[in-house]
Amino acid sequence: MISHTLLGLLESGPRHGYDLKRAFDDRFGQGKPLAYGQVYATLSRLLKNGFVEVDGIEHGEGPERKRYAITAEGLTDVEQWLMRPEKPEPYLQSTLYTKVVIALMTGRSAGDLLDTQRTEHLRLMRELTERKKGGDLADQLICDHALFHLEADLRWLELTEARLDRLKSEVAP
Repeated sequence: MISHTLLGLLESGPRHGYDLKRAFDDRFGQGKPLAYGQVYATLSRLLKNGFVEVDGIEHGEGPERKRYAITAEGLTDVEQWLMRPEKPEPYLQSTLYTKVVIALMTGRSAGDLLDTQRTEHLRLMRELTERKKGGDLADQLICDHALFHLEADLRWLELTEARLDRLKSEVAP
């Protein structure tokens, strides 16, 4: 995803690695900024694969600053990536489900586990809701995406809690 995102950012024109990192972090890195090393390693790989080219080199007091531009092959790759649907994540191997079953199998309280998880989900939902209030449209949309997933998780927590006795009878030794 990072390589395609950097290629997409280069479509607006050539940029230095520092500029790409800043643009990435501004648009997509909230909470998890991209490391400089990751930017330059990705650019090196894109250069090797023919998706970018060095558009110029600036000499100054510090190290050389290479300016990268997307190539025709890079444009094709981004187009293909954008048109390819993302695989929906079915969450069939949920860590939370595994914890509930192990708790039941070992005689621990799955109800307490679900309560603790519910508290954490609600805390994160409050945090994201606050972030949404002060964010621009892009930030609001990414927060909405996360909030909708958290709401689905909360529904699952409620449903699972209502079925704990039945689940315990099926999984307990």
